[in-house]
Amino acid sequence: MQSLKALVGLRSRSRNSCSFQRPRFLSHHYQRPFSAQPNYTPQNDDLEDQVLVQGRAKSRASILNRPSALNALTTSMVARLKRLYESWEENSNIGFVLMKGSGRAFCSGADVVTLYQLINDGNVEECKKFFETLYKFVYLQRTYLKPHVAILDGITMGGGAGISLPGMFRVVTEKTVFANPETQMGFHPDAGASYYLSRLPGYLGEYLALTGDKLNGVEMIACGLATHYSLNARLAWVEERVGKLITDEPSVIETALAQYGDLVYPDRGSVLHKIDTVDRCFCHDTVEEIIDALEKEAAESYDEWCKTALKKLSEASPLSLKITLQSIREGRFQTLDQCLAREYRISLNGVSKRVSNDFCEGVRARLVDKDFAPKWDPPSLADVSKDMVDCCFSRLDEFEPELQLPTALREPHM
Repeated sequence: MQSLKALVGLRSRSRNSCSFQRPRFLSHHYQRPFSAQPNYTPQNDDLEDQVLVQGRAKSRASILNRPSALNALTTSMVARLKRLYESWEENSNIGFVLMKGSGRAFCSGADVVTLYQLINDGNVEECKKFFETLYKFVYLQRTYLKPHVAILDGITMGGGAGISLPGMFRVVTEKTVFANPETQMGFHPDAGASYYLSRLPGYLGEYLALTGDKLNGVEMIACGLATHYSLNARLAWVEERVGKLITDEPSVIETALAQYGDLVYPDRGSVLHKIDTVDRCFCHDTVEEIIDALEKEAAESYDEWCKTALKKLSEASPLSLKITLQSIREGRFQTLDQCLAREYRISLNGVSKRVSNDFCEGVRARLVDKDFAPKWDPPSLADVSKDMVDCCFSRLDEFEPELQLPTALREPHM
């Protein structure tokens, strides 16, 4: 399994037409749709059944096990993961940790239908607890002292990416589908998304965050989100090989993962071959300017990709679009803990309906009533004021605690 570096050659370095400048894409060894809709039917609520554990000679594996809900995360699931990972980190007999999902998904993200129901029941505090627990686990992953292998086979969206991408090794397959579709639900890419998306090549992060478009496993390799590629049919061999390792040495794990790997390149229709166009259109300071640039590009090139991107933007929450763009832009100059603290404030303001009911409306339209006709408030970009956006980034009130992360004990890599 080899990491594809061909994307470097695809990207134009000229940004003279844009006022916003960004640093280089940060990459190092330790860097840490909505067509896919879960079936939220009643199921076994036994916590140990929802997060399974496999013990091996020198490692442990956690298995997300809510396949009928695409392994969507609940507070109790993330809390169990955090407890397990903390205990494994302290156990000198465990060299490394692996995470995977059951069924056709690795993890579709947060169980937003449960959050929606909690909000409608007036139990916003439980929603806040979910985000606090999730973000603390994301931070634990980023600062984990032992090698971590995430097998992202299948749907990997939102919080599912948040709990896996911070780890050392990320294995993808031909079945991997990655996306941050939150703007289509009246929310914002969170769980560290403003950190990892803002560090993608060019303005690819803005494109993915605003449109919610998908990447496949090959594209994740190309842009640095994943470290290894393997065919789904070989995963059993990969897991067997890794499971027999008696080591905590990253290079040994790397060699084992590479044994059944493949050298891959994005196909000709990939968005990565349009990185110059992505940069031209998504480099601008405002959502309105991005849309204008896409419309101009569509008129001049007759490129269907531009029309598709415009359609996705038109379907998203106008408030979420503006919040998301600002969050990504701030994220590229911040550490992960700073990104998580900001995302926490945005999330709490969203579930508290401080400015808008767009999150609940988006979940209703997409996953509850499934009429796909959300009534956004405000209804247009022109109606979204700077004060509204700023309010979403601010603390709820002076008594609302900020997200507390153990930065003094666990310093994140920049």
